Amino acid sequence: MKQLLCLFLTAILLASAAPAEMRVAALPGQSPLITFRVVFTTGAAYDPPDKPGLAHLTASMLARGGTRQQTYQQILDAMFPMATSISVQVDKEMVAFSGTTHAENLEEYYKLFRAAVLEPGWREDDLKRVKDDTINYLRVTLRDNNEEELAKEVLYNTIYEGHPYGHHNAGTVSSIEKITMADLRKFYAENFTRANLILGIAGGYPQGFLERVKKDFERLPEGSRTSKKLPAPKSPDKSRVLLIEKETRGVAYSIGYPIDVKRGDPDFPALLVAQSWFGQHRNSGGRLFNRMREARGLNYGNYAYIEYFPRGMFQFTPDPNLARQQQIFQIWIRPLEPPTAHFGLRLAMFELNALTQDGLTQEQFEHTREYLTKNANLLMSTKNAELGYAIDSTYYGIPEYAGYLKNALAKLTVEDVNKAIRKHLRPDRVQIVAVTKDAAALKAKLVAGEASPMNYNSPKPDEILKEDKVVEKWDLKVPADRIEIIPVEKVFE
Repeated sequence: MKQLLCLFLTAILLASAAPAEMRVAALPGQSPLITFRVVFTTGAAYDPPDKPGLAHLTASMLARGGTRQQTYQQILDAMFPMATSISVQVDKEMVAFSGTTHAENLEEYYKLFRAAVLEPGWREDDLKRVKDDTINYLRVTLRDNNEEELAKEVLYNTIYEGHPYGHHNAGTVSSIEKITMADLRKFYAENFTRANLILGIAGGYPQGFLERVKKDFERLPEGSRTSKKLPAPKSPDKSRVLLIEKETRGVAYSIGYPIDVKRGDPDFPALLVAQSWFGQHRNSGGRLFNRMREARGLNYGNYAYIEYFPRGMFQFTPDPNLARQQQIFQIWIRPLEPPTAHFGLRLAMFELNALTQDGLTQEQFEHTREYLTKNANLLMSTKNAELGYAIDSTYYGIPEYAGYLKNALAKLTVEDVNKAIRKHLRPDRVQIVAVTKDAAALKAKLVAGEASPMNYNSPKPDEILKEDKVVEKWDLKVPADRIEIIPVEKVFE
């Protein structure tokens, strides 16, 4: 009996010690193009508090550095005739390496891709170049040249201040300058493990190839799956404003606050309908777009989001593999002319208030639901995107995304949507970030609360003029002590 018990306990110990089954998203097909997406469920949220940007630098060294056998220039030279590359995307809880090659070049390309992830060269000259590129991105590409993306990223940093999400994925300039090669190697060893790996491949790869890829990636250390229990972000009791002083012609706004809804949660489909009706990305059918651009000609566009959507000004659909445990509701107001900036902000908040008070009508609900049902397939119009969404579904623990969303939308009612609006949306406690030339003047207007009447260059319908009289006096309820001004030179430093 004792011997049987010992055997039983030994079996349990061996089972518990056995490596977990590798997570794989495979989409075989007939296409001559083969797509790889190798995702590790780690990222900027796992940066040490004193080393923001470590995950980004580590991943960049893999994708844009040499391997043990080849320098980065040799890799670029080898990929050039294949017209391909290795891309990397770093977010809070995901690092994604991706690339596509023609079947004729599969063996040669895979050899390079595999070595990049599994056999990094860790050369100091690569690290210096990657650091310089990252600092230039923060200071020049983002801070100096893109007010809209700047406002959106600062909004996230502000909402998540003191939280693992509370810094840009690329880190800060001061941190990047101090990070060492030893830091990178340590982060790689602890986080780029089999336990964190989700292996994705799609296209017309030959029989047996996937098993070979899996066997190759078994060379990674087993590790343990990183899963950070995140604190709830601080939710402001009143609205706050952060004004970024910058020499710029327009005023770019980003507005938001944390929500307790993510993909797979019961209220996600309902809130997605509300968000889409209010401000579908790069779509002229949204309420914000209609009232701010179409009816009044204030700016180029206005949109809303319930999931992180970076680089929105460059693309019509979101990138996959930005999955997060926590999300925010966000409004993106594209740049307004300074004379209309105060009114434009009031109008956006007036419309958000109307949405929370009135909800959607049956007709608005049905129209938006139909749109989202059709749009679900468009999100996965490429194998690369389809593969990315399949990996995200693995992360969220939901079925294939298009099917998950269509099934949920089919069961949804307008009452469900309006209930979710009342539960999750609010206009009275928001964080507002603005990038503007004369921050002191805008602050004075916000504090004074005086009317901000609109002057149009062409006649407007009586309905718009009547509504303007309400909007121009809309109380944003932001006192002086809740408005901060910072110079752009301090952002991301």
